[in-house]
Amino acid sequence: MRAAILQDRTPNLFALHYQPGAWEVCNLFLVPRFAFPLAAIEKRKPLGPRARRAGWIGCNILLTQIPSDARIPIILDGAPQRSSDVRERYRQLAPLSNLSAEKRGWTLDVLNVVRSLATNEFTLSEVYALESKLARLHPGNRHIRDKIRQQLQILRDMGLLEFLGGGSYRLT
Repeated sequence: MRAAILQDRTPNLFALHYQPGAWEVCNLFLVPRFAFPLAAIEKRKPLGPRARRAGWIGCNILLTQIPSDARIPIILDGAPQRSSDVRERYRQLAPLSNLSAEKRGWTLDVLNVVRSLATNEFTLSEVYALESKLARLHPGNRHIRDKIRQQLQILRDMGLLEFLGGGSYRLT
């Protein structure tokens, strides 16, 4: 899966949650193929020697590491979402597909950090306070603060953030 992300070969993911007894769909959401950061992939242990595919290594997809903006609801709490809303959310994320996998991963990771602040308005210093989390995700980068500012500009240009001036931002 990591190779698929880096080579831009990731498929779209549709995740379904349903009520087993009633066979009713509760939630259905889409993660576009270009919205998977490497941070969302967790390597599993290889299959044991007695397994049919012994030694094969799979992965878990950590949905919490995919920003909520990139988890587009199609059905939410049993209610179908308007198709125009689904398309608009997809359209807003589409510029990510033009970025390389490495840059896209940074953008998604910064967006996830911003979302973790759990507020619509935030400051650059609040994002800097989470610098260590981004440093763990991207150990090869020695200029984390510069990269944070760059990614905030990309998110602003995508229309996901609004720059208010003086180091302050608002989620749109």
